[in-house]
Amino acid sequence: MSASTRRDGRLEAGGGPTAASLDVARIRGDFPILRREVNGRPLVYLDSAATTQKPQVVIDALADYYARSNANVHRGIHKLAEEATEAYEAARARVARMIGADDPRGVVFTRNATEAINLAARAWVEPRLRPGDEILLTEMEHHSNLVPWIMIARRAGAVLRHVPIDDEGHLILDRLEDLIGPRTRILALTHASNVLGTINPITRIVSIARARGVPVLLDGAQSVPHLPIDLRDLGVDFLAFSAHKMLGPTGVGVLWARPDLLEEAEPFLGGGEMIREVTLDAATWNEIPWKFEAGTPNIAGVVGFGAALDYLESIGMDAIRAHEIELTGYAFERLSAIGGLQIHGPRSPAERTGVISFSDATVHPHDLATILDMNGVAIRAGHHCAQPLMRRLGAQATARASFYLYNDAADVDALVAALSEARSYFGEAVRRT
Repeated sequence: MSASTRRDGRLEAGGGPTAASLDVARIRGDFPILRREVNGRPLVYLDSAATTQKPQVVIDALADYYARSNANVHRGIHKLAEEATEAYEAARARVARMIGADDPRGVVFTRNATEAINLAARAWVEPRLRPGDEILLTEMEHHSNLVPWIMIARRAGAVLRHVPIDDEGHLILDRLEDLIGPRTRILALTHASNVLGTINPITRIVSIARARGVPVLLDGAQSVPHLPIDLRDLGVDFLAFSAHKMLGPTGVGVLWARPDLLEEAEPFLGGGEMIREVTLDAATWNEIPWKFEAGTPNIAGVVGFGAALDYLESIGMDAIRAHEIELTGYAFERLSAIGGLQIHGPRSPAERTGVISFSDATVHPHDLATILDMNGVAIRAGHHCAQPLMRRLGAQATARASFYLYNDAADVDALVAALSEARSYFGEAVRRT
């Protein structure tokens, strides 16, 4: 097969992935948690869209920081403080390099992607809103890219508009062009849906927004861990993502923003480190990005995130993307062969991430997840923090399996076998009643 991966994560026409297959057996050996059992069965972890497992190198980086270099950053001149600051700022530069950011000053560390979106919404967008201004979102957004805008729209008297999706889970781009108007102040959307797996064509969407002078905020929580990302190609103004969804520790997120926009924005939080000078009744602000990093940050988590990025780079994001396309295609084939199972989202694995949400006509998602867990298979069941999207799909909840670089065909087979057992169990229960 011949194909190439575009920077928005989709494949060019011409077939499947060209990258060499990952040595998943070797990769799995790097993740200590994958050696454990759950309910007497080998763990099959299929919930990476919620959080990923951590390789030993990330665990070691956390332990090494606390064992050797534990100190606060930016404030001390002793050896430990210098080492901590160097590691922290090296991770910032490492993030910038991975996403194709020319200037590390655009990288702000937060607690997670949710806080990153809130920071951009509160610090840059809200001060520019006037009553009647419009905020453009989509029907497929995670609550983290809905609720912050609902909150500031209420305060500012702004209007929320939403780009609809079609029945296969693609944005209807003709409606996007209709909805962007002279009072649209921001377009905020997900790069990849955490429910549908849909990878949105960001370069095309940005070109539409640019032609109308509308800045774009991209929720990259489900894309940055899985796709090759280059901001110079995407052209967005803001990008939010989380470390814990890409092998890093919890409690670390990133807001990348164009440095000129960060320069214009007022701080989101006040306190130590984000100041230049303070008197009893006045203060001036530090330079970017530190203007937005008030207080002691999650230093160990950021250091561990740097180790996670090194690990991902050693595997290669193109190879990870190709592996997920191949594995998702296999899972799609096996799940599609099960009668009564509805799979949500695009049909083509090349148009989606390694996320498959499905509904079973006979078994509730929570019951499915319970039986799967008894078999050592970890999936997610619920509304996935996307209740408006669930309503659009006509479902209260779905079951969701999500794959990453440490999953293989055997994990898919275990999922299908456990699903068959669950359906058999509940079918028998129904017949007995």
